[in-house]
Amino acid sequence: MTNLTRRLFLGQATASLAALSAMRSSANPQLVYKRSDWNVAGFNQLVKYPSRVKQVFDENEIGGGKFLNNIKNSLNGLHFGFGIPSDQIKIVAAMHGSANTLNFDDYVWQKYRVGEWLKVQDPRTGQPAVRNPFFAGKAAPETHYATQDPDNENSLFQDTSIQALQLRGVQFLCCHTATEEQSRALIKQFDLSQKPEEIVKDLLAHTVPDVLVVASMVSAIALLQSEGHYSYITV
Repeated sequence: MTNLTRRLFLGQATASLAALSAMRSSANPQLVYKRSDWNVAGFNQLVKYPSRVKQVFDENEIGGGKFLNNIKNSLNGLHFGFGIPSDQIKIVAAMHGSANTLNFDDYVWQKYRVGEWLKVQDPRTGQPAVRNPFFAGKAAPETHYATQDPDNENSLFQDTSIQALQLRGVQFLCCHTATEEQSRALIKQFDLSQKPEEIVKDLLAHTVPDVLVVASMVSAIALLQSEGHYSYITV
């Protein structure tokens, strides 16, 4: 074998291996995030957040969005009932299971028929939701509330939407593991042709604003409790 032939052979072999590697990486699932795959620094800042009261809500079910009302009640009780300044309260909504879908925008709810899949009705239409009915606030899109009276149903303080709670400092977490599992469930539910990782990438590209994706929610909750001293509640 001449040097030229050997170089051609080695070059073709290298190219073939690279193509095979690329094919495997695109086909194989990434069920487990490594540290380099997600925003660990952002999560660590949340763990160390300097507040007097720190609370994590562990949410596994949508349940008609009732847990959002519980978060609102906690914020109001701490601030108005106990007199704790708003900037000394930090609440985290740790959403996995079906509740994880609340982290995704209208594009996802429409494209993947989330309302039909999870039997979530849109209160505006009475039909399976093709938008995220839990995101937009009462004052959307301007997010300007006409009153600051906490007893007024039209105030920010009685708005249980994700958008309103974010305005009040609540941090919503999205679970990568749940997203992986849900991509497979969607494929099975609707006989989709996409690969699971294609759907995962599509979902994570369409989270609602300011959501933080974590590697594993059950692990994130453990660290929020043990290292961040967040009190734990599930409702």
